[in-house]
Amino acid sequence: MDFQQASSKSLEEVHSSVETANRKTPWKRAMAFLGPAYLVSVGYMDPGNWATDLEGGSRYGYALIWVLVMSNIMAIVLQNLCARLGIVYKKDLAQVNRETYPPVINFCLYLLAELAIAACDLAEIIGMAIGLNLLFGLPMIWGVSITIFDTFLLLYLQKMGMRKMEAFIIGLIAIIFVSFAIELFFVKPVMSQIFSGLRPSIPDDYALYIAIGIIGATVMPHNLYLHSALVQTRIIGDDDESKRKALKWNFIDSTIALNLALFVNAAILILAAAVFFKNGLNGVASIEDAHKLLAPLVGNKLAPALFAVALIAAGQSSTITGTLAGQIVMEGYLQVRINPWLRRIMTRVVAVIPAFITILIAGENKMTDLLILSQVVLSIQLAFAVIPLIYAVSNKQMMKNFTIKPWLLALSLFIAAMILFLNIKMVLSKAISFLHASDNTFFQSLVITGLVLFAILLLLTILYPLFYKNKKAGHERIHEQHLNMNTIEIKDFRRIALALDFSHMDQRVISHGLKQAATDTSFILIHVVESAGAKLLGHYSADDETLQDKEQLEMYSAKFKELNKEASVHLGYRNRVSEIARICHEEQAELLIMGAHGHSGIADFVYGHTIESVRHKVNIPVLIVS
Repeated sequence: MDFQQASSKSLEEVHSSVETANRKTPWKRAMAFLGPAYLVSVGYMDPGNWATDLEGGSRYGYALIWVLVMSNIMAIVLQNLCARLGIVYKKDLAQVNRETYPPVINFCLYLLAELAIAACDLAEIIGMAIGLNLLFGLPMIWGVSITIFDTFLLLYLQKMGMRKMEAFIIGLIAIIFVSFAIELFFVKPVMSQIFSGLRPSIPDDYALYIAIGIIGATVMPHNLYLHSALVQTRIIGDDDESKRKALKWNFIDSTIALNLALFVNAAILILAAAVFFKNGLNGVASIEDAHKLLAPLVGNKLAPALFAVALIAAGQSSTITGTLAGQIVMEGYLQVRINPWLRRIMTRVVAVIPAFITILIAGENKMTDLLILSQVVLSIQLAFAVIPLIYAVSNKQMMKNFTIKPWLLALSLFIAAMILFLNIKMVLSKAISFLHASDNTFFQSLVITGLVLFAILLLLTILYPLFYKNKKAGHERIHEQHLNMNTIEIKDFRRIALALDFSHMDQRVISHGLKQAATDTSFILIHVVESAGAKLLGHYSADDETLQDKEQLEMYSAKFKELNKEASVHLGYRNRVSEIARICHEEQAELLIMGAHGHSGIADFVYGHTIESVRHKVNIPVLIVS
C-alpha cells in the first residue's frame, strides 16, 4: 500500500492538463472549458433519484414537476459556487475545509464525506445490478459482483486523460437522454398537463415527504467536492480577466449539463405520470415494478428495455465520478494520496458489502429499501458540504474581487436553510420510525446518540467560522520550507553502479554513467543471470549462459579500462531486484543507473516492475534511463 503525502494540487494527475488559451478559434476556446459539469451532472440523474421520481409521478401525476425545477435551480446555484471556488481560489472544497476548521471537526467532516461517497456508490451498485437483472435476467448477486470490475474501466479512462474521460461520460449521458426521449415519444404525455405541474402545489402531507425526497436525492454532497476540483483541470491564468472568462464558460457548462439532468429526472416523473398515474396505479415506487408494468401499459417491448439500458448507463457514469470525489476528499482533508486502483477498490468494497448482506439475508426484493437508505445517508451529509461552501465563497480574504454579491449570498443562504430544514426533517422522521420499529434499548440508545452527535457537529460547522474569522486562509502549507541554498553540499559520485542486461539500453546506461562520473569515479557493472541453472544453483552455476554473461561483462569492463576508468564485474543470480540491491549495498555504490524498457499493461505484469521494486530497496539515488 503506497501512501504518499498529497500535493497542494487537486487531482494532481490531471490538474491544469487541458489547454484553454492556445486554441485557434473562439469556438474551440469555448469548448475547452466545457466538460466538468457533465461529470457532475451524472450525480443528479443517478439511480438514487429514480425511486423518488417514480413514486412522485405515479402518486401525484404531474403535480410535483415544479419540485424538480426548483431543486435544479438550487443545484445550478450551488455547483456554480463550487466552480467559483476552484477557479478563483484554486483549491477544492475539501482543501478549503481543512484550512477553515480545527483537526477534530475536520476529521469528522472527512468521515461524513467518505460515508456519503460510499452511500452514493451503493446506489450505483444497486442501480447497475437492477438494470442487469431487468435487461438480461442476471441474478442480483451476480450483478453486484460484476460491478466490482468497473474499477479497471475507471483506471483505463484516467490513463487516457481528462478529455477522453469527459467524452465517455457524455456518451453515457447521451444514452440516458435518448432512451428517455424515445420513452416519452411512446407514452405521448399531454403538454398542457406537464406545464400545469410547474405551478407550486402540495396535494397532501405525503406529497411533502416525496418533495423532500426529490430534493434530498437531487443535490449530491460529493458533487460539491467534485466540481471544485474538476474546474482546475483547465489551465486558467491568474489575472482577473482570465478568471472571469472561465467563470462565464463554466456557468454555461453547468447550466446546460444540469438542465440535461433535469430533463432525465422530469422524464422519469412524466413517464410514471403518463403510464401509471393515468391507469390508476398509484403505488409504483420500485424500479422493478416500473419496468414490469411498462410493456403491458405502453404496448411496446422496447420501452422496458430502454428503461433498463438507461439505468445501467446512469449507474456506470455515476460510479466513475463518485470515485474521483473519493480521491478529492481523501487528499484534501487528510493530505494523503494512495494509488488510484486501491482508492477505487476501497470505495467499491465498502459499498458492495451491504449490498451482498442485504441480498443474502433479506433477499433481492429489499434492494429498493437499501437504495432509499443510501439517499437518507446522503441527506445527512449534505448540510456539512453546503455550509462550508457558502462560508468560503463569501470570504473576501480568500475570494478578493470574486466574493459573491449580497443578492447571491442571500439566495445561497436561503437554499442552504431550505436544504438544512428538509434534511433535518427527513433525518428526524427516519430516526423516529427506527425508534418506533424497535424495542431494543441498545439500538434506541444508538439512534439517540447519533442524533445528538449530528446536532453538535452541525452547530460546530455553522458557528466555528463565525467566531474564528481571523484564521488566515491559504497560509497552511503542505510542505515546510527547508531549502537553504547556502548549505547545499555538492559532491561527486565516487562509485556508480550500472545495471546492465546486454540489450540496446546498455549503450544509454553507460553513456549516462560516464556523464555523471568524476575523474576518479569507479564503476560497478551489474548483471543478473536468469538461466534455469542460475536460478537453481545461484553462484555455483557454471552453465553456458552464466559463463557467456560473465565473459560479456568482463568485455564491458575492458572497454572502461580503455577510457582509463576503473570498473569491477559483479554477477547476480536468481532474483533481479534483491541481487541488484545487494550488490549496490556490498560495493557501497553512491548512485545506481538503470534502463527503462517502457513496458506497460500486460507486458509490465509479465516482465515485472524491476525499477519500481529496486528503488524501494536501496537508499541511494536511482537514475532511470529511458
